[in-house]
Amino acid sequence: MAKRKVRRRARRILGADPAALVWCELARPIPAPPEQVHRAAGNKRLKPGRHWLLYAGAVLFFFVVVPMMLIDKLGDRLERRPAGRRAPHPRNEPEPASTSSPGSGLPDPASSPGTPEPGRDRQGRRRPSDPAHGLFDGDWERTAGRLLLHWYGHSPNPQRLVMLTGDGICLAASPRRRLSPTKAADFHAVARFSPAEARIEAEAGRPRGFGTFVLHFPDGSWLELGRLAGPEDADHFLRTVST
Repeated sequence: MAKRKVRRRARRILGADPAALVWCELARPIPAPPEQVHRAAGNKRLKPGRHWLLYAGAVLFFFVVVPMMLIDKLGDRLERRPAGRRAPHPRNEPEPASTSSPGSGLPDPASSPGTPEPGRDRQGRRRPSDPAHGLFDGDWERTAGRLLLHWYGHSPNPQRLVMLTGDGICLAASPRRRLSPTKAADFHAVARFSPAEARIEAEAGRPRGFGTFVLHFPDGSWLELGRLAGPEDADHFLRTVST
């Protein structure tokens, strides 16, 4: 459940207690827009920014922890190797012939790659050619597309707090890079929509961790949000918008 300071901040922004709220993220990464569209929108960032401690942790892991693990593993192998034992010389043995024949009907392992055919997944189904990757309707000139073009310009954090009131929908975010944006109380409203400007569709009862919802706009555009944080907040939010 959202922290008390988050709820106090939400009440201050809205002027009343929200009917439901939940921290969420974009369901998928933002696809690359056309260059001229991106330039016209101010070349805003299309990927989230990370806190500097995350980069410091990654550097520490790869340059300190990983070498120590490799050295320790190498030392164990050297201790287990018998003294004076030589490695066997490789023999020039002929390669085994294929076990299949042209009329046997058995597949040749050498000619059966594990990769699927181009344009198909591993089950043999054709992959849909969706330039928007299922994140939104694909039209950058409509409301959902314009919202995405400024998504990380409002805040580098991936998390957004969606709040529902009788006056509509409010999206809020912390303006600074944070390790735990969902616990920050410095978030502010980045977008507001009246009931006539946006509506939410969702399906309640989905397994926790897989819940998503869709913002629909009057111009026909839509945007999918997911990765809902806080099981209790997520369940309450989905029940509220699905009734």
